Amino acid sequence: MVQLAPAAAMDEVTFRSDTVLSDVHLYTPNHRHLMVRLNSVGQPVFLSQFKLLWSQDSWTDSGAKGGDHRDIHTKEPPSAETSGTGSLPGSGHGNEGFSLQAGADTTGQEVAEAQLDEDGDLDVVRRPRAASDSSPAGPLRDKVHPMILAQEEDNIVGEEAQGSPHDIIRIEHTMATPLEDVGKQVWRGALLLADYILFRQDLFRGCTALELGAGTGFASIIAATMARTVYCTDVGADLLAMCQRNIALNSHLAATGGGVVKVKELDWLKDDLCTDPEVPFSWSQEEISDLYNHTTIILAAEVFYDNNLTDAVFKTLSRLAHRLKNACTAILSVEKRLNFTLRHLDVTCEAYDHFRSCLRALEQLRDGNLHFVVEPVEASFPQLLVYERIRQLELWKIVAEPVT
Repeated sequence: MVQLAPAAAMDEVTFRSDTVLSDVHLYTPNHRHLMVRLNSVGQPVFLSQFKLLWSQDSWTDSGAKGGDHRDIHTKEPPSAETSGTGSLPGSGHGNEGFSLQAGADTTGQEVAEAQLDEDGDLDVVRRPRAASDSSPAGPLRDKVHPMILAQEEDNIVGEEAQGSPHDIIRIEHTMATPLEDVGKQVWRGALLLADYILFRQDLFRGCTALELGAGTGFASIIAATMARTVYCTDVGADLLAMCQRNIALNSHLAATGGGVVKVKELDWLKDDLCTDPEVPFSWSQEEISDLYNHTTIILAAEVFYDNNLTDAVFKTLSRLAHRLKNACTAILSVEKRLNFTLRHLDVTCEAYDHFRSCLRALEQLRDGNLHFVVEPVEASFPQLLVYERIRQLELWKIVAEPVT
């Protein structure tokens, strides 16, 4: 007699997909968005440009009530007393006549408001043809000159960095990856964290900062426009190599503020930092001393998607806070993602709920001479980059204070 296999329980996974896609590129007007090379594991790598919204006309209103911020509105810039954004990072200029506005491309000829038509669909605007064509046959459009696909070892960083204006951030990233490689994509939480860094220049100017799970390095690059030193950390030689390339592509931004970005390996599942000189992106004793003696800011964006990794992040955060010589502030960015699960037969936010439980546990922790103060950061600061700031995006601030 043929025996049938037992039916799977409702809380067991009956199907799975290991491909994860970030949709940031759909909402980010870029001058170009082309594949430039294959990385060492054969994944296509894209180069995208993210425009800082510096202008003299208006500030974008990010929406203090946390709604769906697809429409970009304007308001008067805040005064120097109420805003840390007094000047373009590293420029040394005051905020007289300074404000923000979304720019459509690097020429500044168009204003890129939300790229949506009246029905809410993505509206793709054709660009004008090059001026050299005196008798165009059809609608005016730019001539497209795609970048030739480069091999992993080819060096294109120097040429790209030389032509980068100070309001453009160039990021190499992938479009879709397995779950274990999601750090190679650009996520909205990193852009929200970058917005906050640019807004709170007073908090970051001249500091030493550490980013956990930096991924493409986006937030570290922004922090380096004000910070003295940024330790940009993650795991995986291929991911860290991509991060290093992004640092080099945007070295002109850090140079204006004098900041230094150091890409290093930091594994949340290990108690100690790797000091083996044979291992790529390992730490020197001098760097470890500098990290513990001077760090006052810890950053993390979109690293709370797996419960075990979330536990490891909070364990690492607590361990670092106890080892740092100075009091520190951690800024965490997270997106509350809704998923339908067979186990609950309902829409839940399991990863986010676990993140919140870890916040509560950290706040109640009384270990040694520190206690942690946790508070949400209201997302009412200006939006300085073009992306979809949805209500599910959140920032949390954790302050490690001595026990009195």
